[in-house]
Amino acid sequence: MNQLRLPLGLPEASETEFLVGESNLRAVQQLERWATWPVMAALLVGPRKSGRSLLARIFAAKTGATIIDDAERVKEADIFHAWNRAQSERHPLLIVADAAPPAWDVKLPDLRSRLAASPLLEIGPPDDVLIPQLLERAFERHLLHAKPDVIAWIAKRVERSHVAILRVADALEVEGQRLSIPVVRATLEAASLLTQSGASENE
Repeated sequence: MNQLRLPLGLPEASETEFLVGESNLRAVQQLERWATWPVMAALLVGPRKSGRSLLARIFAAKTGATIIDDAERVKEADIFHAWNRAQSERHPLLIVADAAPPAWDVKLPDLRSRLAASPLLEIGPPDDVLIPQLLERAFERHLLHAKPDVIAWIAKRVERSHVAILRVADALEVEGQRLSIPVVRATLEAASLLTQSGASENE
């Protein structure tokens, strides 16, 4: 699988695999330069299943940072005190959430101001290079075998999201280990997992 090496200095292992592409490279680079953050806390945001929690764990394993994952479900006062503690102890804190305020409706004014002062690290939807790599990895985990032309066909026709890629792998798992374009087309059309433009193409 063609992927960029995650520049956080960890030994390669399947449980710490994180595919780097244009959609997440800047976030990775900002984590690598954590010592230059203006404060000892940052907010990492991105869509579900984007690898944001995995990236946070890799960062914590490398730096000893504290992580607050699914921050929207954590008491705001707890995040506020963790932020203050990170500053006083000079110990990095990474807050992981779906989105930054105001999309994340933070009620506590003092927490809002602290989050506004923190670097914002964003993971976006997967890009054209990353989608085939994510499909390949998802298929490997489902013990599915697809030739590059099949993966390329799927990559052009599915929703550009991490969740959609996982749903594609789940849907195709029932078709057996080896996949062909006709089988993939029929299965994904039945599961409504092809985009409208992709579903109408005969190629």
